[in-house]
Amino acid sequence: MNDSLNSPLSALDRPEINALIFYPRRDFSARSPEGSEDRLFPVDRETKIGGRFYWSEPSGPHLLFFHGNGEIASDYDEAATFYQQLGLSLLAMDYRGYGKSEGSPTAGTLLSDALTCFDLVYNQIREKGRPGPFLIMGRSLGSAPAIEIASRRQEKIAGLIIESGFAYSLPLLELMGIPVDGLGLQEKDGFENASKIAQVTKPTFILHAQFDEIIPLNQADILLKNSGAKRKELVVVPGAGHNDIIARCGRAYFETIARFANSLKSRGKD
Repeated sequence: MNDSLNSPLSALDRPEINALIFYPRRDFSARSPEGSEDRLFPVDRETKIGGRFYWSEPSGPHLLFFHGNGEIASDYDEAATFYQQLGLSLLAMDYRGYGKSEGSPTAGTLLSDALTCFDLVYNQIREKGRPGPFLIMGRSLGSAPAIEIASRRQEKIAGLIIESGFAYSLPLLELMGIPVDGLGLQEKDGFENASKIAQVTKPTFILHAQFDEIIPLNQADILLKNSGAKRKELVVVPGAGHNDIIARCGRAYFETIARFANSLKSRGKD
């Protein structure tokens, strides 16, 4: 089911590297909150990836969301209520080993799993008779699967949203404690967000903290500059750090995303 069994990220697929990139947590809750449902999607013969879907009106935007490396889908239970109030459905995906997902996370499966899940989710959404625009959103590490999908499935999406995303992999890997030079890693061995976003022509919205201590603001500037979209926008959150954008913005965070998503309801080709 995966698009690429021979992942270009094979240089990163070492146990000592995966242990520093991923911080999986399990979700043992028996049921999801009212207005949501937990789903499992097969990505290969042995592994299913979990997601928590928070439904709103069928004609409203649908956000397929990929979270950061220390989060799980159910962490967004509270945030999802704001999206729902604004008419957006949040489709929060986990990674292998996260939440209710099976398996163990690796760099090599991160992107191919995301593509497989996108195809399954998209088809099921449309089969359910939900015609609202379909957007891809990624936060932090989640910017990699989000940009991968946007660059390879853009005929099916209305837009791309990146929060606290990175352009280049090596600086982030070094910050995670990975000895890049010692392992002989090059930028081409990473996720290549900067080059992939150049292929994305759909409307793109980038949100970043002014004082992001993990992924510096200049990474957002690079993503914006490299983006292939005619309609693209960067919003910088004053005074915020990597993990407190929502806390600082409150409801305005969700209203800003909703405005962008709703603006794509009646757009033609971009």
